Amino acid sequence: MSTLHRRDFLKATAAAATTLSALTAAGAADQPNDRILLAVMGLHGRGKSLIHGFTRFEDVEIAYLIDPDESVIPPAMKMLSQGQKKEPKVEKDVRRVLEDKNVTALAVAAPDHWHALATIWACQAGKHVYCEKPVSHNIIEGRRMVEAARKYNRVVQAGMQRRSMDHFASARELVRSGKLGKVPFVQTWIAGHRRSIGHKQDTAVPKGVDYSLWLGPAPERPFNPNRFHYNWHWNWDYGSGEIGNNGIHMLDMARYLLDLDAPKRITSGGGKYFYDDDQQTPDTMITTFDFPQTAVTWEHRIWSPTGFEGQPFGILLFGEKGTLVFDKNGWQVRGGLDASDQGADTDQAHFRYLLECIKEAKPPNGEIGEGHKSTRLCHLGNIALRVGRVLLFDDKTETISGDPEANELLGRIYRKPFEVPEKA
Repeated sequence: MSTLHRRDFLKATAAAATTLSALTAAGAADQPNDRILLAVMGLHGRGKSLIHGFTRFEDVEIAYLIDPDESVIPPAMKMLSQGQKKEPKVEKDVRRVLEDKNVTALAVAAPDHWHALATIWACQAGKHVYCEKPVSHNIIEGRRMVEAARKYNRVVQAGMQRRSMDHFASARELVRSGKLGKVPFVQTWIAGHRRSIGHKQDTAVPKGVDYSLWLGPAPERPFNPNRFHYNWHWNWDYGSGEIGNNGIHMLDMARYLLDLDAPKRITSGGGKYFYDDDQQTPDTMITTFDFPQTAVTWEHRIWSPTGFEGQPFGILLFGEKGTLVFDKNGWQVRGGLDASDQGADTDQAHFRYLLECIKEAKPPNGEIGEGHKSTRLCHLGNIALRVGRVLLFDDKTETISGDPEANELLGRIYRKPFEVPEKA
């Protein structure tokens, strides 16, 4: 088999990345010192992965750990100590950290409802940002994040790490070469066999938790364990369900591989078909995004242990000259063209690329503009499901044509003093 290797794609990474405006790129890094001082916000779950990843680089010092829950600090400190000798400062409130002029960048791994506000505040304070996916809680927030990055000339990278993996770059090059021919259909999915979260009563706020700070921009609600650590994903106040939790990765790759911008029509079906529990978001969902020349589907069944091709998650590009199939080992083409790249990567390259972008004032892979466009697919899929009808999307205004009810779900009302600013 004549294999398509990654040998030529490292040098093409910058060209393949989303390009910042010349003004943004020129002013992004501000000539930082060789050592980057990083603050990590959100330490339950993905925040630990960021600590593990960034402490592997000698030119990074994690200077702050930030979380409103004291109980998550000790495990995070223990993990950090394995890769860094110097002990970081601990804060509950990100605003205090952003006052430190020595901090270079903020890594945001807090729940989704905090992503926009933390990113915008960081940009306003002159910090660069790594923001986990999905980048926003709603579409309006995502646009304001992009505006903040542009206005303050900050490097803002979204946690869409596959854009920094070599085998995805080689797949993109294959598609761009025309060897697959037309690609009218893309299928993306995840299965899971997640456990039911059950039903839980509201209760007192646990000791050591600053619950008002945890809520931040979200509405005032009594404390409930099923709306707190991790399970917030399944509540509309804080998360975007499985399409935002994992669909963002596959949908972003569909956009990246085919240079897709915005869909014109969105349809979505599904609901709570399997679990009887406190989840608000659907456990079963199928969404179709109609782009010019290509239809992309997203499907999740978080109660099912298996997915297509025996893979729990993945992406298939159906081309006229073959089908590009991704799995845990990389990719291959079936049904005609003889090509593959079996070099799967970790997300370490994505972290490294961010650091180089900060130092060298170049655009990052997964730049916030692209992060916003991929995240808005997740939001549009959810909105179509919630209103129960087809959406016609106007990407120029980022509104839904002729549907006031759907447009109400493009943003939210904020709890004071945690309003996301209308202008960055």
